[in-house]
Amino acid sequence: MRVTDLNTQADERMARASASSAGRAAVTVHGGGGSVLRQALIALKGGRGLAEHENPGEATVLVLRGHVRLSSGDDAAEGGDGALLTVPQARHSLEALEDSAILLSVANQPDPGNP
Repeated sequence: MRVTDLNTQADERMARASASSAGRAAVTVHGGGGSVLRQALIALKGGRGLAEHENPGEATVLVLRGHVRLSSGDDAAEGGDGALLTVPQARHSLEALEDSAILLSVANQPDPGNP
């Protein structure tokens, strides 16, 4: 079994985001390399975000700290500490309304050609 301290990871990523010209930093905390479930902790400085992009698969955003806005077309949802936002099955963007740390969970579709 593996235990990951998300508070420690959030602190470390926020420090890196503060030092980054992009105002963000991320780390994969679970999955990757062929896993169906992938989770990434992303820290964003207030006013920074993730530009509009395609949906990578079924996904949620758990706000660990801060306040974010998830937007898709004319629809938007905001959430603060402890909020769970469902990522729409459409192009979307994410903006940190204040310094924020989120846990992005994505269930990637298995590649039928690569069982």
